[in-house]
Amino acid sequence: MNALQNVAMMAARRGGAILIRHLNKLDKLKVEKKGHNDFVSDADRAAEEAVIEVIKNHYPDHAILAEESGAQGESDSVWIIDPLDGTTNFLHGFPQFCVSVAVQVKGRMEAAAVYDPMTQELFAAARGDGAMLNERKIRVSGRKEMDYALIGTGFPFRQKDMDMTPYLEMLGKVIKNTAGVRRPGAAALDLCYVAAGRLDGFWEIGLKPWDLAAGSLIIREAGGIVSGLDGSEKYLDSGHILCGTPKIYSGLAKLCARDIKAILK
Repeated sequence: MNALQNVAMMAARRGGAILIRHLNKLDKLKVEKKGHNDFVSDADRAAEEAVIEVIKNHYPDHAILAEESGAQGESDSVWIIDPLDGTTNFLHGFPQFCVSVAVQVKGRMEAAAVYDPMTQELFAAARGDGAMLNERKIRVSGRKEMDYALIGTGFPFRQKDMDMTPYLEMLGKVIKNTAGVRRPGAAALDLCYVAAGRLDGFWEIGLKPWDLAAGSLIIREAGGIVSGLDGSEKYLDSGHILCGTPKIYSGLAKLCARDIKAILK
């Protein structure tokens, strides 16, 4: 375990502890609406402050890109933070949310951690060192056939005026050609579930860098494939992601090629 990964893990755990503390007083939380189906609460802000504090205690000169406080500082090393992925779940007491922390050095993801405070599962990775779940090595599933694959997705819930037809057609094809589709509502955890073999593939559109940064590295270090819907490496910029085991990734891309083109128009 390298130093960056260790700090990412510490920071994610610290943020998770703050979320659990606020979970017991949901009725007293101050909640603001940032946009369509996009909320922020005192819990998000408190967890983010805790995560940043851990990072700054170890790397005071590093830059920060966080969901709530935005970009801070200038450095070749940038920490990308989602203090509460799955805010809507959290605010309803639905137990599927997490803290996501990653660090990018000179444009390349180097270390990551995603912590689920409800299950106390900590997913982590460092470039070239593999992926872990609670210090146990993990790998993507060995699934090769689409008929037996379990696929995750996330609905494009923030794009109020978006034409949903291409996405829904893609969803319909995946439902008909796989063992099932799941939509838990916290993208960073969904990506980690691909890395751990709980899901065989995943796709979503309209995400933010902090939703994708940590989980994408964890999948790759677990032997999976990650790209934008167009197959490029620009998924942090586009917010569109397709990932999975090598065979299932290819199967999804082939099955949904026409719908993907329509989404990307």
